[in-house]
Amino acid sequence: MAKKKSILDIYKMKQNGEKISWITSYDAPIASFAEQAGMDMILVGDSMGMVVFGFEGTNPVTMDMCISHCQAVRRGAPNTFIVGDMPFGSYQISDEDAAANAIRFIKEGGVDAIKLEGGKSMASRIAAIRNCGIVVCGHIGLTPQSSGVLGGHKAQGRTVESARAVIEDALAVEAAGANMILVEAVPPEVTAKIHELLSIPVLSIGAGAPCDGQLTIFADTIGMFQSFTPKFIKKYADIAPVIIDAFAQYSKEIKEGVFPSDEHCYHVIGDIAPFEEMFKEFDK
Repeated sequence: MAKKKSILDIYKMKQNGEKISWITSYDAPIASFAEQAGMDMILVGDSMGMVVFGFEGTNPVTMDMCISHCQAVRRGAPNTFIVGDMPFGSYQISDEDAAANAIRFIKEGGVDAIKLEGGKSMASRIAAIRNCGIVVCGHIGLTPQSSGVLGGHKAQGRTVESARAVIEDALAVEAAGANMILVEAVPPEVTAKIHELLSIPVLSIGAGAPCDGQLTIFADTIGMFQSFTPKFIKKYADIAPVIIDAFAQYSKEIKEGVFPSDEHCYHVIGDIAPFEEMFKEFDK
């Protein structure tokens, strides 16, 4: 098993022009698959709200939910750099709240870094968390937790004024002390400019190729999440029909009495006769 990367390794990858692979996970089995596949980083994202819990968005996700899933992912991927995603309400109120909840992610969740959404408006939160000695990933562009004020889950930076705002957010996030930044749903031309201006690693989720690496949600990437597929997703598998077909066949075989067959059963040890005699005791 490869040695777990540190933030210094992530920096070195950027310096060497080596692309960073990043994927979400919310449980031990998927985290184990990601580690075996050689992923550089795993995000325990608040997208668990939709993927795991069936919410319509991310905002219902709580700190306790995030911590529990971080613990599961750490158990599944002990040798992978893990980022915990701070949920809505865990950092917006004050710098003190932000720092305290980030510390929970490190102490209880076992993660290597945290991610939080927001640009200029969250600069003091980023600084407060960094002052605790915690690795911070910023998140700008489309920020799902504040999608209401954006008019929904809409791409950002598609007009000159919007692009200027995204770039200013990126600069503010780096100036506040973030160690890396995630850019979501932004045109690649804007991402390229951010990558040019910033010295920290710039990661993309739906923000094109001109950056240091990519993040996707695992359920989208393997075709497991059926509600919708973002424009920027490439499906590397189509797991949902396979799972549905397996469940349907399982149900059919139960109803037809095909499963379980003898090969799927445990058998008594030794001669059956003493068991048959014992069974008679219950018939009296």
